[in-house]
Amino acid sequence: MPAARRRARPKDRRSGAAVPARRRAPGPAAPSAGVLGIPLALALALLPISLVPRIQTHPVLAQSFWGAAAALLAWQAVLFLLRRREEARPEIDTVLRPQHYVQAAVQLSVFAYWGWYWRPVYDHAWLLAGQLVFAYAFDLLLAWSRRERYTLGFGPFPIIFSTNLFLWFRDDWFHLQFLMIAVGFLGKAFVRWERDGRRVHIFNPSAFSLGLFSVVLIATGTTPLTWGEDIATTLTLAPRIYLFLFLAGLVVMYRFAITLVAGSAAVVLFGLSALYAAATGVPYFIDSEIPTAVFLGLHLLVTDPSTSPRTPLGKTIFGVLYGVGVFVLYTLLGAFGAPTFYDKLLSVPLLNLSVRWIDRVAVTLEAGGPFGRVAERLARPNANLAQMAMWIVFFAAMTLIGATDGRHRGDTVPFWEQACAEGRPQACERLLQIEASYCADASAWACNELGRHYTDGAIVAADAALGLDYFSRACELRFRPACLNLLEQGGAYRAPPKTLDLRLLLREGGQNLMEMSEAELRARACAHGWDFACEEARQ
Repeated sequence: MPAARRRARPKDRRSGAAVPARRRAPGPAAPSAGVLGIPLALALALLPISLVPRIQTHPVLAQSFWGAAAALLAWQAVLFLLRRREEARPEIDTVLRPQHYVQAAVQLSVFAYWGWYWRPVYDHAWLLAGQLVFAYAFDLLLAWSRRERYTLGFGPFPIIFSTNLFLWFRDDWFHLQFLMIAVGFLGKAFVRWERDGRRVHIFNPSAFSLGLFSVVLIATGTTPLTWGEDIATTLTLAPRIYLFLFLAGLVVMYRFAITLVAGSAAVVLFGLSALYAAATGVPYFIDSEIPTAVFLGLHLLVTDPSTSPRTPLGKTIFGVLYGVGVFVLYTLLGAFGAPTFYDKLLSVPLLNLSVRWIDRVAVTLEAGGPFGRVAERLARPNANLAQMAMWIVFFAAMTLIGATDGRHRGDTVPFWEQACAEGRPQACERLLQIEASYCADASAWACNELGRHYTDGAIVAADAALGLDYFSRACELRFRPACLNLLEQGGAYRAPPKTLDLRLLLREGGQNLMEMSEAELRARACAHGWDFACEEARQ
């Protein structure tokens, strides 16, 4: 019988007449209290979280949690009032997808390892928990508001973890963190298109909110409201961080076959950095061939299977474009005076928008010719294992030449002093940047050097007031030449770094060398190119 044919009405046994259909009695059909209790419990769970000492000692932060809870409760109340007379009831399905819980586990391992060496990550744990609770409640209410069944699983975990691996707001502005999470889920729900015959979201949810908020922060000059700069630079405090990220990335590569995305991005970035260094004599990135945060991004941000190409050739193109995008954005952001750590964040939404175009290009290239044969090889069974083997060899080669966890020439201040003296591109700007970073970490020598630069105006525009400010900082740190420079104008006094300075200047992006003996410090300083240390070692 055709599906469109209506079901025959039952007939009265005596008269043979059709019995009229019974109508349900009118009246409110409130949604199940048990189902509605889930978002209610999640919203209320933000309140006890706000009472933990980490949050309660900061009133503005606690108010952010209370505001988020109030917004969720108000939303649920409105939804209940609007839907209370409808027969359809909110429903929940439980689906546990490997791409969610595997990625979440890998991301959590990064937090655990990184936080062991940079304690603010562990201090952030309660804030991370609050965001997860908020995300589940927001996502559930959003689905019900759209009259959709909610799929309960680990979906919010990789979104929250991925967002917080790259950007989070400081305590006074943490309400914007909840807003950023909400924007990510709204983008997933409403910014959609047709792809492969299905209606799917365009953007990686975390990349969408990160990219959007990055643009706003850059445009308004409000990056200091976030921990973004600290996040990008403190990953290197964890020893062997490249090796750790590499091993963690292998899990994702094996499970979801994203080796071509991450591998091609790394190869392109390394190749472009090497070409730049060969042409100019200085590294493209200050102290690495691929910055640690970018290395993290190409493993755990750009590789979302749902918003990247499906075919092997498409994945390769996608990874190549990510590498090129990061490389170009680093220069553009620096040229406009914006923080360069946004380079890895701004690329991903643009690539997500390009996925359908990349798919079409890949299909065209695969139609024949040399690219067709390459695509055929990339799609063979067990091809991902072969690609992983090539990636392992490439990473090993990078490690052997000192492009990962080993000492990089950009780690040494004398290298940048020499490069600046030789007029190498961007060398003087980077020398100032490095010395400013060390001065902020209480290196008296670096503060005195900055004072000299701003006093004599040789490598930066002269600023006598700023120069005196740096001399004052160095003098307060008991660096005698700086005190003399305060007394006599001209900034002519300087001296080699003291032992405490060396514990900062020689750390190579890692922890301060507080436990290293003075003899070892001198040997390390000599290896870094400090002539005074080499002379002392020969005596």
